[in-house]
Amino acid sequence: MTDTATRFYSDQELADLPESVTNVSLGCGNPTAIAEINPGEVVLDLGSGGGIDCFLAAKKVGPEGRVIGLDMTPDMIKLARRNARKMGVTNVEFRFGEMEDIPLPDQSVDVIISNCVVNLSPDKSAVFGEAYRVLRPSGRVMVSDIVIQGELPRSVRDRLDAWAACVAGALDESDYLSKIRAAGFEDVEVLSRSFVKISEFAEWEGVREIVAEAGVAPEDLDITIASIKVKAVKPA
Repeated sequence: MTDTATRFYSDQELADLPESVTNVSLGCGNPTAIAEINPGEVVLDLGSGGGIDCFLAAKKVGPEGRVIGLDMTPDMIKLARRNARKMGVTNVEFRFGEMEDIPLPDQSVDVIISNCVVNLSPDKSAVFGEAYRVLRPSGRVMVSDIVIQGELPRSVRDRLDAWAACVAGALDESDYLSKIRAAGFEDVEVLSRSFVKISEFAEWEGVREIVAEAGVAPEDLDITIASIKVKAVKPA
């Protein structure tokens, strides 16, 4: 079980999930905890990975509801489907596709969740535009993601390992929220914000290299990288 799983999910949520689900949990939050998912709804998870958020959402929508996991990595789709069969979950399906071009009809989803994935997209405006398109009127978006407060050194943004770690591709928080509003969403609200304390990881080899190359003290980045939970609504 990853540290991410134990940090963001309760023991009760993790209790009946196999290690093939919890060991590949690499998000920065728990979007299902804030999503107010109701029985019978259709939920879409952007960047579903091994399926942890899909399986938790499946419990909330019940047998009358449906959860769709979307991922652009074939190996993750295969893993998630194996996990679903292993768990005997029948109200979840996993589809291959990109979140900039969601393979679903207009107004076919009640809730969209995503866990530290939108920041990896090179076209975040397209992601939120597609989210708006597939949501039904009064549909909700609940996203956990990484954003930047202030300036991130260019040497950090230019590193591919920093991009893969959900840092280099992250937007300034105000820009991130502006893209959600520009897509048409209303009631855009940051429900929580917690800063990643880089100084606590300063001795990790990868972090040490990135910080040294940037020429800054680890403490200087402690209020730069933040994990936020955002809620937005499509107008009725």
